[in-house]
Amino acid sequence: MKKEITTYYDVVGIGNAIVDVMAKVGDRFLQERDLPKGQMQLLDAAEAGRIYADVVPEREVSGGSAANTVAAIASLGGAPAFIGKVHDDELGQEFTRDIGAAGVDFFTSPLNQGPMTGRSIVLVTPDAMRSMFTYLGANRYLSVEDVDENIIKASLITYIEGYILDYEHGWDIAQKAAEIAHNYERQVAFSLSDVNCIKGKEEAILEFIKSNVDVLFANDAELRALFKGQDFYECLDLIKHDVEIGAITRGAKGSVVVNGRSKIFVEAEEVKGAVDTTGAGDLYAAGFLYGMTQGRSLGTCAIIGSIAAAEIITHYGARPEVSLRGLVRNKLLSYGKKP
Repeated sequence: MKKEITTYYDVVGIGNAIVDVMAKVGDRFLQERDLPKGQMQLLDAAEAGRIYADVVPEREVSGGSAANTVAAIASLGGAPAFIGKVHDDELGQEFTRDIGAAGVDFFTSPLNQGPMTGRSIVLVTPDAMRSMFTYLGANRYLSVEDVDENIIKASLITYIEGYILDYEHGWDIAQKAAEIAHNYERQVAFSLSDVNCIKGKEEAILEFIKSNVDVLFANDAELRALFKGQDFYECLDLIKHDVEIGAITRGAKGSVVVNGRSKIFVEAEEVKGAVDTTGAGDLYAAGFLYGMTQGRSLGTCAIIGSIAAAEIITHYGARPEVSLRGLVRNKLLSYGKKP
């Protein structure tokens, strides 16, 4: 008889440990520096320093895609953990304090020498579009040894961000985490994260998804990039053969959940005066995954994801400013659904 494994966590996230530096700029700022709008670009330490010197930070807050997701799961009332790498410097200590205060267990050992803690300069233009310029720093030293088997086996879902595939051991980390999760009959969720994470790696990512992923998160641009620019609806028909559940976001058009021959279309939450789209996809994933761990239908999971995403774009930063648990409860009640 197979030994029963105790579950302590709803979701463990694996990804970059980043401190976000938020700043408001005009389109001209990006144009003058030939910086791409609305995308994520990796920088070395010198490039990051030059951009940082030219902006006036609005705030500095712990971030990172999967870290944002698990922090939001905690706000929803879930029990999350996080695996990522910081340096034992001022920003690394700030990240560790912040994610712990958010209700997330974080036990990965920090670096004591080498690159500084990673940071992402998030430039927000007046149309609320965010452009991210990221120095990975210590994140590049996350290793397969940091993938804690005990945490993964104690988690219902292991959530892996696609950004980690950009560094040397990223594929090995993702593969090991997925193998451990499936060995203990846990589910694996994966986010495509950004179009730039996909280019040139389409076939390898598709093979990883087919072999390891139960739940895929992407936006419409990322999904089309994965299938090299095909029509969105054709892409939906293609991805259904590769993954059990695909949750695809479309901004103001809402989201589509693909599950075999079923497609569930969910409207976006109405938002008046979007301020900053940073973290909208991370928060959608949080709501969706939290719903899954609570046994909710896929349609309700998508609604919870939409509610969480709508909250995050009403202010700067990718961490919720209200209790998502209370917000979701009230919204679901207003829709006539069980909270």
